Amino acid sequence: MLKATNGTIQSSIKSLYSGVSINLSGGYHHACGNSGGGFCIYPDISISIRILKRFFGITKVMIIDLDAHQGNGHERDFSADADVFIIDCFRPDIYPGDDEAKKAIDVELHVTPEDNDQDYLNTLSCIPGIIKREKPEFILYNAGTDIMEGDPLSGLNINERGVIQRDELIVKAALKNKIPICMVLSGGY
Repeated sequence: MLKATNGTIQSSIKSLYSGVSINLSGGYHHACGNSGGGFCIYPDISISIRILKRFFGITKVMIIDLDAHQGNGHERDFSADADVFIIDCFRPDIYPGDDEAKKAIDVELHVTPEDNDQDYLNTLSCIPGIIKREKPEFILYNAGTDIMEGDPLSGLNINERGVIQRDELIVKAALKNKIPICMVLSGGY
């Protein structure tokens, strides 16, 4: 996980120059600055954003967390930072259920076991408009695939095509608005 955390840092920096980057690991969104959580040890999302803010002049950041689980780690880390805008779409009745961390979410969306691809994509359809309105200088996109049918922990039913369409929606919106985006694939199990 330490190397994956470095991958998120390097990928975030690279996106500032290339426009888009992907770390095939990372996205340990249950870890925060002072503790691990879930299957996550290192808070790679928070570390990467802090490095970009401190050393690369980035002020306004957007986290788009589309993993099946609430991203309570980065939410706790940035709860007092108005320059970090958080969109989180998750299944609300599974781990972690962190009500305190939820207070940091600017746009909270939900996905349920009854949702099919079209329902899910309809829920996410507001995100391109939010990106355009908020005009972040950088987007960290946690693209969890645990929303897929058959995942034993999420119990959700989005198929492969739905995941691809979701990722295209987010990346195209970032590129259209000329906002660097780093995509991490979310992990921990």
